[in-house]
Amino acid sequence: MEVFMEAAAYLESQHIPVEAVGEPSPDPLQEDVFPEEDLFSPHQTDSMDLPDTPVLRTPGEMLDKRLMVLRTILDSEKLFLNELETLLMPMKALKATAGTSQPVLSSQQVQIVFYQVPELRDLHRDFYTGMRDRLGHLEPQAHPPTGSEQGEAKEQGQSGYQLMVGDLFLKILSQLGVYRGFIDNYESAVEIVRRCTQTDQRFRILAESMMSHNGSDRSKTKYTFEALLYKPLERITKTTLVLHDLLKHTPQQHSDHPVLHEVLRLSRSFLSGVNEGSQCKREVTLSRGMRRQLIRDGFVVDVCEGGRNLRHLFLYTDLLLCTKLKGGAQGKQAQYRFCWYLPLAGLKLHWGPEMERTTDTHHRIHATRAKMYLLRHELRQTMLVPQKCLAARTIERSRWKKMEQLELMILTHSPLLPLELHSPSGKSHTLVMSSLYELEEWREAIHKLTGDNIEMVPPDLLTLTSSCVKLRMTQQPPLHSILPGEEQSLCGTLSVAVHSACGLQQPASVYVCVEVDGFEFYESQAQTHSSVSSLSPHWDQEFSFQVDGAQNLKVLCVLQPEEGESCEDRVLCKTSIQLDPGLLQKRWRRQTLSLGQVEVTMSLKYCPHPLDPPCLVPAQQQSIFCKPIGAVAQQEGVLVPHVVRCCVEEVERRGLEEVGIYRLSAATSDITNLKTAFNTSLREAVSRLRCVDVNAVSGILKLYFRELPEPLIPTELFQSFTKALDIPDLSSRSVTMLSLLQSCPSVNQNTFLFLLHHLKRVSDRQNVNKMPLMNLATVFGPSLLRPPVAILGQCSPTVDISQEVEVQVQVVYFYLQCDNLPEAQTCISHDTETTEEDETTNI
Repeated sequence: MEVFMEAAAYLESQHIPVEAVGEPSPDPLQEDVFPEEDLFSPHQTDSMDLPDTPVLRTPGEMLDKRLMVLRTILDSEKLFLNELETLLMPMKALKATAGTSQPVLSSQQVQIVFYQVPELRDLHRDFYTGMRDRLGHLEPQAHPPTGSEQGEAKEQGQSGYQLMVGDLFLKILSQLGVYRGFIDNYESAVEIVRRCTQTDQRFRILAESMMSHNGSDRSKTKYTFEALLYKPLERITKTTLVLHDLLKHTPQQHSDHPVLHEVLRLSRSFLSGVNEGSQCKREVTLSRGMRRQLIRDGFVVDVCEGGRNLRHLFLYTDLLLCTKLKGGAQGKQAQYRFCWYLPLAGLKLHWGPEMERTTDTHHRIHATRAKMYLLRHELRQTMLVPQKCLAARTIERSRWKKMEQLELMILTHSPLLPLELHSPSGKSHTLVMSSLYELEEWREAIHKLTGDNIEMVPPDLLTLTSSCVKLRMTQQPPLHSILPGEEQSLCGTLSVAVHSACGLQQPASVYVCVEVDGFEFYESQAQTHSSVSSLSPHWDQEFSFQVDGAQNLKVLCVLQPEEGESCEDRVLCKTSIQLDPGLLQKRWRRQTLSLGQVEVTMSLKYCPHPLDPPCLVPAQQQSIFCKPIGAVAQQEGVLVPHVVRCCVEEVERRGLEEVGIYRLSAATSDITNLKTAFNTSLREAVSRLRCVDVNAVSGILKLYFRELPEPLIPTELFQSFTKALDIPDLSSRSVTMLSLLQSCPSVNQNTFLFLLHHLKRVSDRQNVNKMPLMNLATVFGPSLLRPPVAILGQCSPTVDISQEVEVQVQVVYFYLQCDNLPEAQTCISHDTETTEEDETTNI
């Protein structure tokens, strides 16, 4: 790792401190109390040693030099990408031979040699593309500007003030974990390359003559395998050094200056950590040669005695360490204070039920979101001003700090997903997170390390805690206010339709969770209802997100345990996709996401527009009971209301063999509670459905149809159905009955078909549940079809009550006996709105 030592020596020779100098840290745990200086703010320029900036140069001269530095970075980045592509070139062939009788490298060796290289390639490809697009309109002049060109040069100077690149560097620094993984794995990879070069002639030929195409002339450069593996290490130090030059040539009034200032600080901190890590490997030596190594770290919310505290959690190979980030004195590095630790040996993890917010917390969160929205709007306006006076910059900085304070409040108080940790010693802690994706990543990382064979070595807590500053891979909480780049983010309405999944190894009840990032002005999570047990589940559910600053969409497929199983819901697979505004369209675009073995088909649609302010009062879901079914379906954007689908699929999941299903009643209180839940929160209702008596589920479905102001089968068709049942010829009767069904409104027709297919599946188990088709028709007939109400003064056919009930039952019974019923459409089709073919996205 001599390269890091050389970089450190260079930085010191240029009077650049290698150590990152932090600011006093705010305590996000104390409401409305924040220090004057904020550790997480990228908009501070007072306490950090900056590169020397020549005073005599004009801003225009500095911008010219800045553009030259940026173009140098772009050329260097292109070369680095070519080197990474050359390094990855033999990976596919080596993987293919790994499965043969004479492999060049084993599958495990291939994985070690190329560990994190594809991720580095993708990371730098995005960086290069973003930099190239932003520099594209600022072409260098081949000769000194003439008089007629000076105006253009002046305009270019104005563009130089608008050119922002700090967010591109900040995005790379947010993925330092990728570099950390590569660095930690580097020596193992080099060892395999060296050993195989000596012992295998085939690998030696490959490793000693790898060719890279460089430049527009397609000239070739010859590398060795080991030299290419060294390139990412070299890139780390080059990035830190070039950031120093870029900041030196960026005027202080430039909007990019505070961002680059923060980027350079983080880069120095990481370089310093790598420099020290090259000696200690982020490890502590234990007995029998074992080592304690940092695996993962990040900010989480720790729930203790009813209070919520933002903490920095460190996962080592044998323990979990929870710390509190505290700021030191002015100009000194931040420090960590010990909170608690848990050994991993025998540690049990439990994904608990979603927590409930109090009404007061609801209102506080929505009020905070409204304040954040207003600040965000004001900051957008100030960022449009190219040159600002000192007072304007002070106001802007104050607004950024206030935005961070509000985000910290949301980050601390909005998470609802608990991860419970239970130690064999009896100690327990609960962490809450706002993202199921993040929770699952922590759960996976901890689960891989837990077991009874882990060596129990009491840690030196003081030393371990004090070393967190050097060991940490995550520098600050995930605040979007420190990521000002908006060119590649979404602002508007993102619509997501989840259609189906395939690839399950066995029939299962699953649901899909969807999450978007960005500023948390609005709700950013949704989930489908749980499917019936199937190898190819279908949902056809649509969700709309109001997003601002969204860049990523996370999709998780979650397995729901079967009836009688005591285990909790389990994430089967997950993925994250980048949201590119250039690729998303105002019409639906269908695609298939590969989540490992499972593939989820979904459609996306994006409509950019200014967002309305979030309501200070939490929006209440409109009630669905006693409302026309067409209005409910339109409100939900479906053809079959969610209450019908959720209840039907829950009955099919655990009620098909329930004796007397749909005939037996449940407790009135259970049905009342379910009705209230469906009228206020679909998500809460779905959670309740899973744990109540299945007869309560069937009861709430019957109640929904019974309380419709207009029956599912329109009243005006009652007399037509009566006449159709009297047709003696079966074929003619069938044609008439199907024609009457097709004359129903689309929502009514599809809901009725959906219910009919379900009731036929219930009847298929009549030998167990004792519910043949006639019994089911008798239960549902009076709720689905009603005779017209006699109006005083109007003449209408006289039908006695017994005949009415017989018609109601016989109509439903007739359709249940049909073998040629069409399938129901549950969701409005998205295929008609796009002319593009389905595309498969492999993540």
